[in-house]
Amino acid sequence: MAKHKKKRSRERILERKAGTRPGSIAVPSEAYKPRFFLMSFTETFLDEQELPSYDELIKHVKAKPEARHWIDIRGYSDQAVLERLLVDFSLHPLQIEDVLNDYQRPKVEEFGDNRLFIITRMLRWSPEFKSLDDVQLSLFTGANYVLTLQSDYGDCLDPLRERIRIGKGVIRQRPTLYMAYAMLDVVLDYYFPVMADIGTYMEDLEQQVLREPSKNTLSEVLDLKSELIKLRRITWPQRDIMTELLRLDETTIPDSLKVYFRDAYDHAVQLIDLIENHREMSSSLVELYMSTVSNRMNEIMKVLTIISSIFIPLSFIVGLYGMNFSHQDPASGKVFRFSMPELYQPYSYPILLGLMSILILLQIYFFYRKGWFRSF
Repeated sequence: MAKHKKKRSRERILERKAGTRPGSIAVPSEAYKPRFFLMSFTETFLDEQELPSYDELIKHVKAKPEARHWIDIRGYSDQAVLERLLVDFSLHPLQIEDVLNDYQRPKVEEFGDNRLFIITRMLRWSPEFKSLDDVQLSLFTGANYVLTLQSDYGDCLDPLRERIRIGKGVIRQRPTLYMAYAMLDVVLDYYFPVMADIGTYMEDLEQQVLREPSKNTLSEVLDLKSELIKLRRITWPQRDIMTELLRLDETTIPDSLKVYFRDAYDHAVQLIDLIENHREMSSSLVELYMSTVSNRMNEIMKVLTIISSIFIPLSFIVGLYGMNFSHQDPASGKVFRFSMPELYQPYSYPILLGLMSILILLQIYFFYRKGWFRSF
C-alpha cells in the first residue's frame, strides 16, 4: 500500500548508516525473496518460464547463446545472488548499491562495452489512499540480454510480455537495446492513466469544494498537491533520461533506434505539461476553497445582519416603553413613580404589537427591494 511504502521509505533511509563504504551491498530488511523469470526468444522461437534458482537461470541463459534474453529478477533479499550478479554480468558494486536503494532518482549510465544502466520508476495511483505508489525498475543492457531488477513481484510490463509472446511488432527482430526502449516506453505509457485518475480525482475534489467545503476537503487538496510535487520530481528525470540517451554516440545507440527514444522523449514532455497543468489546478482548488468558505461566511453574516437589523427598532421600542421614572418629594418624603401615559390606554398593547409588525414588514420589503434576498 502507498502509505505503508512511504513509511518503509523513511525506515530505509534510517537504515543507511553514515560512513558506510561505497558499493557495500546492504540488503533491506523488508526485501522480498527473489523470483527468477526468463524470456528467451528469436524471431521464430520463444521460451518463457519461472526458474527455481539463480543457478538454473544462468544455466538456461548459457544454453541459448543465439537467443535474446529478458532476465527478470523480482525481489532481492538474497545477498549471495546479488554478489553473483556482480561477477556474472560484470556489474559495478555502486550499481548494485543504486539498485538496492529503492528510492534512487531515475538516471542512465553508460559502462563497459557500450552497455547501459538505467533506473526508472513505475507508477500506480492508489484509489484507496488517494496517493502515488511508485516502484523502482533497474535495467542493465548487454549484447544479447536485458537484465531487470525490481523490489516487488508485480509490475506494469505485462503488455510488453504479451507482445513478445505473440510476436507483435518488431520487438523479437530488433536488438536488445530496442527491448530496453520498449520497457521505458511502457513505463511512461502507464503514467498517462495515472494522470487521468488524478484528473478525475481533482474533478471530484472540485465538486466537494463547491458543494460542501470542509477542513477534510482542504486536507485532501493539500495532500494531492504534495503527490503532484512527488510526481513532478519523478517525471522530470524521466525526460532527462531520454535526453541523455539521445546524446549517446552511434556506437552505443544507432540512429535507427534513436527515433524511438525521441518518441519516448515526446511522451515525457507531454507528461510534464500535464503535471504542470494539474499543479496549477490544485493551486486553484485551494483558492476556490478559500473563496467558497469566504462566500459562505458572507452569506451567514448577511443573514445575521438582516436578523439584527429587524430586531434593532423592536428593541428600541420595547426599551423605550419599559422605562419607569421616580421622584421623591423633599417635603413629605413620598416617592412618586411615573410611566408613559399611553401604556394605560385600552388598546395600547395591540397597537404597539401592530406597530412593531408594520416595522418588520417595512424592513423586509426594503431588504427585498435592495435585492438582499436574491442569493438565499
